[in-house]
Amino acid sequence: MKRIFIVHTGGTISMKEDESGAVKPDETHPLHDALPSVSSLADIDVEQLFHLPSPHMTPEHMLKLRNYIQQKVREKQFDGVVITHGTDTLEETAYFLDLTVQCDVPIVVTGAMRSSNEIGADGLYNLISSVKVAASEEARGKGVLVVLNDEIHTAKNVTKTHTSNVATFQSPQYGPIGIVTKRGVFFHHAPTKRTTYPISSLSKNVLLLKAYAGMDDAIFHAVRTLKPDGVVIEALGQGNLPPKAAKGVKTLLDDGIPVVLVSRCFNGIVQDIYGYEGGGKQLKEMGVIFSNGLNGQKARIKLLVALEQTNDFEQLQQIFLE
Repeated sequence: MKRIFIVHTGGTISMKEDESGAVKPDETHPLHDALPSVSSLADIDVEQLFHLPSPHMTPEHMLKLRNYIQQKVREKQFDGVVITHGTDTLEETAYFLDLTVQCDVPIVVTGAMRSSNEIGADGLYNLISSVKVAASEEARGKGVLVVLNDEIHTAKNVTKTHTSNVATFQSPQYGPIGIVTKRGVFFHHAPTKRTTYPISSLSKNVLLLKAYAGMDDAIFHAVRTLKPDGVVIEALGQGNLPPKAAKGVKTLLDDGIPVVLVSRCFNGIVQDIYGYEGGGKQLKEMGVIFSNGLNGQKARIKLLVALEQTNDFEQLQQIFLE
């Protein structure tokens, strides 16, 4: 049997609903008593690293989780890893691990949309599916995977699309790369490449802004006073900003602050197409870094990681094209 390491970090999958209807962490993990139903699938080792609602998760927690996983895999030669996590920031932790983990065993992140004592609780089912994927030889070499609701997604493309539906995790434009059934694990797509970055710390401050009609330069002047190490902007359409906002971006660039552009649309990529004031061509000529399809929260994670490698604008642009 494959040796699978399960790491609990908290989230709805570790919570219960009380008599008032409030969902909150329980003293003991509710999946603990359900482990016999998983042990038939693999040789299981379980530990709890955190017991956090996912809005409490920080990049520092993500780095600690990365280091913990690498240490355990190196010491005990596990064949795969499953991480249980809250769904609100699950995609960010999964993508951070995809960018930074330096071991080649399958790593699967999962969670639940319903707490353990609610009708239709999905935590145990998702955990079983995730163990199946982590134990699959076909899961090797595909990067960090996210498994919920019978579907297998890449950490790079998956995002939470619904506040409460159990089918919330989707990969807009690309779809899942595989499915989990009662009979096994089936992959029908695979990522073409994956680049990892050997970081040892996270010391930068990166902010995320969202563009809107009539946006001016006021927010950018306020941002300058915070002295960020980088800024990500969810721009309009293919990568455009209102004219006054574009002037605000220039003030950040003049201060040597890298600015990464993504789209607030959840399909497509940003490109330097439009030549009007505030259009993508002008922004690209200013020195704005264009991403290739990441959403805002993941672009922020990538910039946090990239700035540990370099602050050279050309090198950063190349990293965001990978």
